[in-house]
Amino acid sequence: MTTASSHSRPVRVCFVSPKAYPLFDPAADGVIGGAEVDLYLLATELAKDENYKVSCITADYGQQAEQKIENVQVIKSLNFKQNNLTGAYKIWKAMKKANADIYMIKTASSGVALTAVFCKLHKKAFLYRTAHQYECDGTYIRNHFLLGKAFARSLRSARIIFAQNADDGENLKLTLGCDSVVIPNGHRIPDTMDSEKKTILWVGRTADFKKPLLFLDIARNFPDEHFVMICQKATGDNDYDSFVAKAKQIENLTFINQVPFNEIETYFRDAKILVNTSDSEGFPNTFIQAAKYATAILSLNVNPDNFLEKNNCGIHAKGDIDQMADSLSSLIKDNKFTELGKNARQYVEKYHDVKQIAKQYKNLFGKVSRCQ
Repeated sequence: MTTASSHSRPVRVCFVSPKAYPLFDPAADGVIGGAEVDLYLLATELAKDENYKVSCITADYGQQAEQKIENVQVIKSLNFKQNNLTGAYKIWKAMKKANADIYMIKTASSGVALTAVFCKLHKKAFLYRTAHQYECDGTYIRNHFLLGKAFARSLRSARIIFAQNADDGENLKLTLGCDSVVIPNGHRIPDTMDSEKKTILWVGRTADFKKPLLFLDIARNFPDEHFVMICQKATGDNDYDSFVAKAKQIENLTFINQVPFNEIETYFRDAKILVNTSDSEGFPNTFIQAAKYATAILSLNVNPDNFLEKNNCGIHAKGDIDQMADSLSSLIKDNKFTELGKNARQYVEKYHDVKQIAKQYKNLFGKVSRCQ
């Protein structure tokens, strides 16, 4: 029995995630990030429970106005090619159509304030989930004057803020005075399987903070290793073609611009090491995807709550690119990545199983809906 079972009707939860549609329909062409993956996996897991009615507002990818996919009501809204005012109107209209008790959005944007205002006017519960360190440590607010003020005001009005890790939660308290609930990203955990670990993998998009050029340098310096880079074009990147050309000049690097989410885990399964070169993130879904397949993690800067050391499932180079290269050599030598990969698998089973994560959300969603 779930916390929602005492209600006469299902708890209605709507996720506002415009770029998530390609996760529901892999045939759709679009760039997705960790925020979309996180909400998609939560929505589809929650929708398995008859005590919840789940909807997701996505952008216009040419699909029908409404579709039922994996038991989630997928509602079409804005077209990214139209102006912002029209987009806001279409999201507002979609939120009315969803008619939910709870609306949840992730990632700092103008959509956060829009969702918060909608919830205030319609007496609905507004929930926010952090996506990146810079939303929590004040960076986003400092770098976006008007949007930053609107973002801060919206978070202070949220019924619950969910943080991906304790560090982000503490930063939210310091910068905004907001309390938060720490819940890790949830993933579907496959059965363990044997595979030939033979590649060094990087997965992401060409956003500046992800520093993809560093991975090209690493590949050049390890000519005897096979590197694989799956790198989408980031929104607004005008230099993507130049970047791709540089990547394809490296003989020991296989470059792939995009892989559908439902096919990408093959690459994590075959990788012995996942490399992350980002300046900062929240909690990368790629870390969890690697850990699911017993793949060791090598990270330049990102190490939320020091989980790599605490669980002995990877190496944190502490921002030192030379140390990162030395660590990569160490992991390759004598297959040291194998032990760390096994530890990573144990870690993800314990902390990131979406079935267990969904239970944490249900407990809180049930309490929120009872207060509506």
